[in-house]
Amino acid sequence: MVNAHSEFDIVIVGGGLAGGLAAVALGEAGFSCAVVDAATPETMKDAAFDGRTTAISYASVRVFRRLGLWDAVAPEAEPIRDILVTDGRAKSRFDKGAVSSFALHFDSRELGDDNPLGWIVENRFLRRAILDAIAGASNVALIAPAKRTGASFEPGGASVTLENGPVLQSDLVLAADGRFSALRSEAGLKTNEWRYAQTGIVATVAHERPHDGVAQEFFLPSGPFAILPMTSTDGGGRNLTHRSSLVWTEHADAAPAYLALDDEAFRVEIENRFGSYLGAVSLAGPRWSYPLAFTLAQSYAAPRLALIGDAAHAIHPIAGQGYNLGVKDIAALVDVLTEARDVGLDIGSMAVLQNYQRWRRFDSASLALGTDLLNRLFSNDFPPLRLARDVGMGAVGAIAPLRRFFMRQAGADLGNLPSLMQPESG
Repeated sequence: MVNAHSEFDIVIVGGGLAGGLAAVALGEAGFSCAVVDAATPETMKDAAFDGRTTAISYASVRVFRRLGLWDAVAPEAEPIRDILVTDGRAKSRFDKGAVSSFALHFDSRELGDDNPLGWIVENRFLRRAILDAIAGASNVALIAPAKRTGASFEPGGASVTLENGPVLQSDLVLAADGRFSALRSEAGLKTNEWRYAQTGIVATVAHERPHDGVAQEFFLPSGPFAILPMTSTDGGGRNLTHRSSLVWTEHADAAPAYLALDDEAFRVEIENRFGSYLGAVSLAGPRWSYPLAFTLAQSYAAPRLALIGDAAHAIHPIAGQGYNLGVKDIAALVDVLTEARDVGLDIGSMAVLQNYQRWRRFDSASLALGTDLLNRLFSNDFPPLRLARDVGMGAVGAIAPLRRFFMRQAGADLGNLPSLMQPESG
């Protein structure tokens, strides 16, 4: 129950996929938590709230399983069995299009455990599972809709003030309020950031033939065009509708023209990039778009404040690793805070939070800068670079240990793994 001056171990500002998951994980670890969000739970669960999909790595799925969330998500999750990476140009009125003879194929069977490389899930199903778990947790309070009007961080504790509502007292505040985190700015934590001259266009398409769990990444001069396998839907008859999620990276100055096309013209532009390997395609949902940018906090912590998810790092979607970085943040923070609590340390002290920062910032920065380099290397039509990257793909594809390394990287299964992400025994 929340009253005028409620006390919690941890207050989480932002109840999205990162903040919500953090509440579930920390609640399971025995911490009392409050989650503050401006949207109502019903709004966050609605399909119109967020039409995007998320790639969940197999190591991140271990977290969902251990927290009891995966059973609710699994029926709506499509496994990624293979990843195919190619390079080329889109078809147009003036160009027949081209696909490089070099390609990179990642086959999940090479890892030897018969598990997919990851899963594609619509964000609405992830939100529903997380919000339902919060509703059922006795030590987690969701305060929504609510607007935060202030926060203070003192040696003895932190407080978060809500508009026309209670003052929430805690030992620690988590900023899960996104790339433009107000809490991060108020704490004076600086960032390295830049805008890409690119826009991400997201759409769901239906297609004639099954995708067989293959995710395709087609590198075009404007940026990567990703075709991600989604679950099939049954319209009530015998025939299934096969679906894929498209993440289309386009030049920022050209994207508005594509978005303004009518449905048929937009479908043709998709088909020009999609190709014919899955048969005829049709739009199966609305279009979404968002500007692409890079943000990396120079510090992940201040006294009684820690950053998680996009508040700490927002990266290019080229490798589909953005949310998985946030999941690892959460899992690492659970380990750090649990150990500190169990030996009697103040969980909001910098001595404790520096351990979280040391664990997570180098890993996050390495992956963030790696995705930035990949985007710059592949988002152009410069012949020497095209030749170099094609030869590079061919070389990686020919060396099995390198292929397995990159598959484990895509699975978020490298480095010092937190307890929630460790492989399941047996």
